[in-house]
Amino acid sequence: MSFCSLPAARAAFFATLFLPVWGSALQVPDSLDGERYTRLEGVRAHVYHVGRDSLIAVDVLQFLDAQRALPGLPDSVPQRVRAVLAHSSDAFDQLTSGAVPEWRAGVAIPSLQMMVVPTRGGPSVLSSEGRRTLRHEWAHLGLSSELGGLRAPRWFNEGYAQWASGGFDATQAWRLRVLLALGRTPPMDSLELRWPSGRTEAEVAYLLSASAITYLFASSGDRGLAIFIERWRSLRSFEAAFRSTFGVTTAQFEEDWKRHIKKRYGWLFVLAHSTVFWMVLALVLLVMVRVRQGRNREHLARLRAGELPDDPAFWTEDPDGGGSGDSPPGVEA
Repeated sequence: MSFCSLPAARAAFFATLFLPVWGSALQVPDSLDGERYTRLEGVRAHVYHVGRDSLIAVDVLQFLDAQRALPGLPDSVPQRVRAVLAHSSDAFDQLTSGAVPEWRAGVAIPSLQMMVVPTRGGPSVLSSEGRRTLRHEWAHLGLSSELGGLRAPRWFNEGYAQWASGGFDATQAWRLRVLLALGRTPPMDSLELRWPSGRTEAEVAYLLSASAITYLFASSGDRGLAIFIERWRSLRSFEAAFRSTFGVTTAQFEEDWKRHIKKRYGWLFVLAHSTVFWMVLALVLLVMVRVRQGRNREHLARLRAGELPDDPAFWTEDPDGGGSGDSPPGVEA
């Protein structure tokens, strides 16, 4: 089972869980949380929805049926996808047994070729992030279908789905750089044993996976991925196919990836994309403006002190002390 989280800050993050025990037990019931569900049939997918989400269901079905080919996979996968538009949180939990974090935005269940996406009573499922979520879960189902039951490491599965649904958000790379410097990034193989359930820890795992896949296929692209998947299916071993295709072990690749992150996203990049940096810079600029304004006021005060008054005394005073008048003194006869 795989679940997709809500967007965090400027990026959306994703994670993957596999719970095989659900494979035989989980089905789409006729009703969820007291609402009856209807099936809308398409070419590559069937959409299950409640009555008030019928218009959204039509658009979701059109979106799924029109999906372009996934990276490195035939354009025929996945097929016969069951997309459930959960109308409420209780309906979502009923389908997923409540085992998915509350911040999730979608779930993919490869063993059933099923995805579950909450509608939240509105069209958010078709927003830009909603479409990305649909594409992300679609990618999980497509990869699983092409592998024919082979188990993908979680970091690879998540990174692939992220790559297929929009790629790695490089603006978030500064977080990886800082975490690598502090030694706080989890090893890739540890993600196979336990995917973080807390949002903050999970976001790090999502970012790690997405950046690793982006780095892995930066030069070879879809062609390299297709060759790797073909060898994976032939050898029935992820590690053997990885060494055969890329010439390194996954452990060596992880070290190469870490060096790449440190070199590609140096401390200048970190500072330029750090919220704290921009807050400090804004504060410094504010102080500079205030100091400049103070100096300008002092300079203006000095200039005004040296200016002549509007009515200088010598315009009206009699230089001989004989008083003043509006007209010059007359001529005595």
